[in-house]
Amino acid sequence: MAMWIQAQQLQGEALHQMQALYGQHFPIEVRHYLAQWIESQLWDSVELDNPAEEAKAKRLLDNLVAELQRKAQLQGGEDGFLLKIKLGHYANQLKSTYDRCPLELVRCIKHILQSEQRLVQEATNASCGSGGQAMDSLSQRHQQINQAFEELRLATQETENELRKLQHSQEYFIIQYQENLRIQAQLSSLSSLPPAERTQRETTLQSKRATVEAWLTREASTLQKYRLDLSEQHQKTLTLLRKQQTLILDEELIQWKRRQQLAGNGGPHEGGLDVLQSWCEKLADLIWQNRQQIRRCEHLTQQLPLPGPMEELLSKLNADITDIISALVTSTFIIEKQPPQVLKTQTKFAATVRLLVGGKLNVHMNPPQVKAVIVSEQQAKALLKNESTHSESSGEILNNNCVMEYHQATGTLSAHFRNMSLKRIKRSDRRGAESVTEEKFTVLFESQFSVGGNELVFHVKTLSLPVVVIVHGSQDNNATATVLWDNAFAEPGRVPFIVPDKVLWPQLCEALDMKYKAEMHSGRGLSEDNLVFLAQKAFTNSSNNPEDYRNMTISWAQFNRESLPGRNFTFWQWFDGVVELMKKHLKPHWNDGAILGFVNKHQAQDMLLSKPNGTFLLRFSDSEIGGITIAWVAENPNKPGERLVWNLLPYTTKDFSIRSLADRISDLNHLLFLYPDRPKDEVFAKYYTPPLSKAVDGYVKPQIKQVVPEFTTPNPEPSGGTPTFMDQTASPSVNHPNNFGVYPSMSDTMLDADEDFDLDDTMDVARHVEELLRRPMANQWSSQQS
Repeated sequence: MAMWIQAQQLQGEALHQMQALYGQHFPIEVRHYLAQWIESQLWDSVELDNPAEEAKAKRLLDNLVAELQRKAQLQGGEDGFLLKIKLGHYANQLKSTYDRCPLELVRCIKHILQSEQRLVQEATNASCGSGGQAMDSLSQRHQQINQAFEELRLATQETENELRKLQHSQEYFIIQYQENLRIQAQLSSLSSLPPAERTQRETTLQSKRATVEAWLTREASTLQKYRLDLSEQHQKTLTLLRKQQTLILDEELIQWKRRQQLAGNGGPHEGGLDVLQSWCEKLADLIWQNRQQIRRCEHLTQQLPLPGPMEELLSKLNADITDIISALVTSTFIIEKQPPQVLKTQTKFAATVRLLVGGKLNVHMNPPQVKAVIVSEQQAKALLKNESTHSESSGEILNNNCVMEYHQATGTLSAHFRNMSLKRIKRSDRRGAESVTEEKFTVLFESQFSVGGNELVFHVKTLSLPVVVIVHGSQDNNATATVLWDNAFAEPGRVPFIVPDKVLWPQLCEALDMKYKAEMHSGRGLSEDNLVFLAQKAFTNSSNNPEDYRNMTISWAQFNRESLPGRNFTFWQWFDGVVELMKKHLKPHWNDGAILGFVNKHQAQDMLLSKPNGTFLLRFSDSEIGGITIAWVAENPNKPGERLVWNLLPYTTKDFSIRSLADRISDLNHLLFLYPDRPKDEVFAKYYTPPLSKAVDGYVKPQIKQVVPEFTTPNPEPSGGTPTFMDQTASPSVNHPNNFGVYPSMSDTMLDADEDFDLDDTMDVARHVEELLRRPMANQWSSQQS
């Protein structure tokens, strides 16, 4: 309700804009009486382009109607009678309007709330500015644009007034001209009169004719001056229009597209499109008004030709204003929702295109159809250079035609492609070491429509962000690298789809941090220490000083073409493996600060040896993609008094799909403190799986437990019971008696103390234990007894 209270304080143009948001599609009374309820609902959780969300939207509609009906019933007394009837009527009206299309109600309310928030924010910023406080650059820019619109409105109103004066003057001129012709006709008819009367009448008529002709001569000169002055005023207005359009299209819209591109890497959502549409609609309205004025000037000139350069001036003005409106229409045909940039064949995908001036130019009166085709990088270059007028395709997209729909509640004209699928792709010859996951395509959307009763016909096209086409999920990792590099380092106005081969390391750090924070859904991104660790990995450097990497450049080959030294994977493949592991299984622990992650084995050793036995930390594996290991400090079983740092074989996504990290840590009683000194239960207890319930129908449920043999010892057996394990943290030296048969003794080294991991010489204890638990217990006992 706080937003509605602020919205009611708006004044002037802002108040008018706020009131214009409401109408038959959503009455302002509903907003007023249900303000608190409306603002408390999760409208943004509904995906408008997803038909599966219709049920959620239907529940919101039903709840809204029920809330209105409840509000109506609460009205009592003489004053409340009419309100009760009115609210009940609105409940029925909304039900009948949106029952078959509940997503449109959500679209409408989202648009209203976003617009109110924008208007309130702009009003707040303006008041702060008038109070002498500095406004941020965004508010200053918006204020500059709004001031320019006010200047254009006044200039357009002035030329309209001058045009009406010119029209009135010209009409009076024509009347006087007709009067002059009548006088001449009267003079010609005097020959039939007697001489005396003819002379008297001729003198009077000639005097009158001389007066009229003198007036016509002066007025013709005045009309010509009016016309020239008006054309100069129009020229000034066109200059202002072009300047304003350049600011909106070449700066604001380009910045929005850049934000949209960075959103593909996890950047902030590219909001603000409704603001851009409002500006573009104002431009369209002003341009169209000026164009109509210029055409009326042309009509007046044709109606009364006068000597002078007016025809040429008006012809140039007409051509200029047509160029301006053509640039506006073609530039505002945009992709609101981009297709996925990693596009898998035979997989459904969606996209939305929008014409920002469609509603203002009444394009929806004859809804245009939009077609989507996929084109290669070379074809995209040819299209932008106008070397190709027809749309060659590099593949076949199913369901690639869609009619643009007008949403009255939001005033948007858009086409929602909901069920496209790339059936096949035609690849070009690759260059050098380039792989299929480095080849870029783009989805071309095109349409044709007319405005002003077929007066102007527009053929519009727009290209999606680059897409990489894959045919198998195993290619997703490398395709994502291509997309991330392109999104992060593409320059505005580039030739498709050129990107630099090398970038500064801090630039890449910014892109990696953006990606990481987005996947974690948290403000906790990559710290400076994390980035130093990544720099050491990327450059095989041991320096711990961030300044040493600030001016270093990293190439695309170093990023995702060449394998890291001694490994069979690239820098990106390792990093992406970490991101996938964290996103799927460990996100809460990262956000809690429980995972250090970006620490190498030697750093972990130095950190842990200064802490008490049982202190542990979690770090990402250097040797395995998407692996995380537990390192802890304990005594050396072979040399009493000596302390070692142990590293458990890395866990992967497969392991955590069987048993969670928290439960695995809970199983290992020799792990006591999370580095530096936090009791492990304090950190992980809230994620432990609750104990299993008691036996049901005579069956006991089995339970998977993680065991590290070197750190376990058997408990005394209860009479008639099954042998059990107890973790032994005081001494890592464990002897397995021969009569202990649940877990056979193992001579292989399962833990790695201080030395580097060798995957060929180690084994995953947890997996082995889980495998044993799946075997029938009776068979193991019988084999031991035999």
